[in-house]
Amino acid sequence: MTEHLQIVRYGELVPCRTAFIDAHTPGSDKKENFTIIGGGVSESADQHVHIKETPGFNIGAAGQPPRCRNSLHTHRTAEVFFVLSGRWRFFWGRWGDTGEVILEAGDIFNIPTGMFRGFENIGTDYGMIMAVLGGDDAGGGVIWAPQVIEEAQAHGLVLGENGTLYDSKQGQRLPEGISPMAVMDDDTLALMAEPATSDVVPRWVARYLDLLALSKDSAVEVIGEHGLIFDRPGFTAEFLSHHTLSTDQKQQCFDVLMPVRGYWQLLCEGQDYRLNPGDTALIQPDTAYRLAPAMSGEAGLYRIRNTDDPAGPSWWEKE
Repeated sequence: MTEHLQIVRYGELVPCRTAFIDAHTPGSDKKENFTIIGGGVSESADQHVHIKETPGFNIGAAGQPPRCRNSLHTHRTAEVFFVLSGRWRFFWGRWGDTGEVILEAGDIFNIPTGMFRGFENIGTDYGMIMAVLGGDDAGGGVIWAPQVIEEAQAHGLVLGENGTLYDSKQGQRLPEGISPMAVMDDDTLALMAEPATSDVVPRWVARYLDLLALSKDSAVEVIGEHGLIFDRPGFTAEFLSHHTLSTDQKQQCFDVLMPVRGYWQLLCEGQDYRLNPGDTALIQPDTAYRLAPAMSGEAGLYRIRNTDDPAGPSWWEKE
C-alpha cells in the first residue's frame, strides 16, 4: 500500500465476538462483528480496528451463521447495509414486528433513523453484510431497545453509562461511580417511528439486479441528493457495474471502493492492485486512480464518498 491507498482484504478481517450487549443472548451469541474503517459503534475494548482514520463515515461488517440475529437497536445517524453474501431479513419497530424486508447479495438498505431495527441471517450458510455508518464518531454508539438490555443482563452482560460492556462471566463489574446504561423512557419510546413495510421498502431499498440494469452506461448514484434513495447522510453511495469505468482523476473527497461481485483492477499512483468481493479500499483525496473490472461477466461495486452534508437524522418525517 501507499500513503494514497489502504486496502483491507476480506480474508484478513479480524472478528470480534463480544462487540455488543447481546453477545451472550441466545440467538445472537454466534455473530461476528468487524470494524474496517473507524471504530464504529462497538462496545467492546477487544474490537480490532483495521483503519483508524475516518473519512466522515465508518465502515464495518457483520458475519452471522444461519438463524443468528442482531437485536433491536437504533442510531442517531445513518446506517446503510448492503448484503455481501447470504439471505437476510431486516425487521423494525418497537418489538420488531412492524415491518420487514428480505435482501440478498448486492441489495442495499438505507435504514431510516428514528426507529428500532434488527436483522437475521435466514439463509443456509454463513453470511455477511457490509455497513456504512454516518459521522466520524458513528453518532455516539448504539441505542438498544429496553428488552435487549434487560435480557443481556440476565445473561451476564451489563452496558455501563460510559458505553463500555462489562461481562460478569469474566468477573467484570461496573467501576465505582459508573451506573448501568439507562433504558429509553416511555416518552422517548413513544416518539420512535413505526413505519409500515409499504412506506420503507419503496423509498429506502435498492435491489442489486435493478442497479445492474441501470448502470449499463454509467455509474448510478444510489444514495445522495440525486440518488435513487434521496438522502444526505454525510456520504453518497454509487453503484458501478462491468459496463462502467472510472476515469483517471484527482478527486477532492475520500473514495471507498467495496466490490460485491466480480474482480476489479485498481491502478493507483502507478501501481496495480486487484480488488475482490469483500475487500475495502480507502483512497485519499487528491489521488489519481483508474478502476475497471478485471474479468468478463458480471461485476458490481459500491463506491462511498464523503460529503459536506451533516451526518445526522434522516427519515421521511424530517425531510
